[in-house]
Amino acid sequence: MSTDHRPPGQPTSLQDSAFLRACRREPVPHTPVWFMRQAGRSLPEYRKVREGIGMLDSCMRPDLVTEITLQPVRRHGVDAAIYFSDIVVPLKAIGVDLDIKPGVGPVVEKPIRTRADLEQLRPLEPGDVGYVTEAVRLLTRELGDTPLIGFAGAPFTLASYLVEGGPSRNHEHTKALMYGDPELWAALLDRLAGITATFLSVQIEAGASAVQLFDSWAGALTPADYRHSVLPASAKVFDAVAHHGVPRIHFGVGTGELLGAMGEAGPEVVGADWRVPMDEAARRIGPGKAVQGNLDPAVLFAPREAVETQARRVLDAARGLEGHIFNLGHGVLPDTDPEALTRLVSYVHEQTAH
Repeated sequence: MSTDHRPPGQPTSLQDSAFLRACRREPVPHTPVWFMRQAGRSLPEYRKVREGIGMLDSCMRPDLVTEITLQPVRRHGVDAAIYFSDIVVPLKAIGVDLDIKPGVGPVVEKPIRTRADLEQLRPLEPGDVGYVTEAVRLLTRELGDTPLIGFAGAPFTLASYLVEGGPSRNHEHTKALMYGDPELWAALLDRLAGITATFLSVQIEAGASAVQLFDSWAGALTPADYRHSVLPASAKVFDAVAHHGVPRIHFGVGTGELLGAMGEAGPEVVGADWRVPMDEAARRIGPGKAVQGNLDPAVLFAPREAVETQARRVLDAARGLEGHIFNLGHGVLPDTDPEALTRLVSYVHEQTAH
């Protein structure tokens, strides 16, 4: 059985939650469920509370972060809360000139293309993100026995935004730097790994029960490039927070070919998107890891019976695996009917209760 990852000082009832038990590959009363971007833009109460407030401003207000993080727990009855934030929050906190443009995403004023540009990236200090500490403390009091998952973007995904200057379909500037100046690339990812590790540590020290590292764009890489140019930085993040003793989750989009390497980075749990069935994902990841996923988010637009049929396929593929956390294969889509999510949580709980 797995190593016991129970941090000291957290209540037994919280540590015995279905989510944390699944992370540790222990028997569970039911398959735990949470959703990426689970508050997201699909909830009317989320849109109401965010009205007229920019994304980054929302992430820096502990009262708003607390309310938004709690909304899906109240509405859907999910087994874990995911801390409401954005992957560029730690970059903004160290002074990188960026903004999140509606309908576009993060836009960086001065992209990193040269060694001199690296000077934008000083180390993150816990005091830079005091609002995160405050929000996590507020949340853990409110959540009680429901675990809170800390959140951060992985070094490669952060680097791709910084190098491209914003979202990119082809990551041409990113790959040009990675191939053309491997020393600068390694220095960039190393700095980002340090920033990310501090950001996760702040959340854990304030009370987060687990953390997830999102590598949204890693699927753009070949397995060889991932192993050589990205894996060391991701492993550095996981290594840096290992001493906290909380479960660590690794997730990327389009990463079916990278699942084994992502597991080697050091997490206890590896998430798979919807393109690879759970049993095949577990085979690629290898033994000793819990798995997370992986219903296609678009399925939720189908009639209820079709959603349940597809959810059943995910559960059947995961049957017999040591530790399965039910999730979507990516984030909740903005126009998803919230009732469909609530019904899905109930269905998974009912189908797996024992």
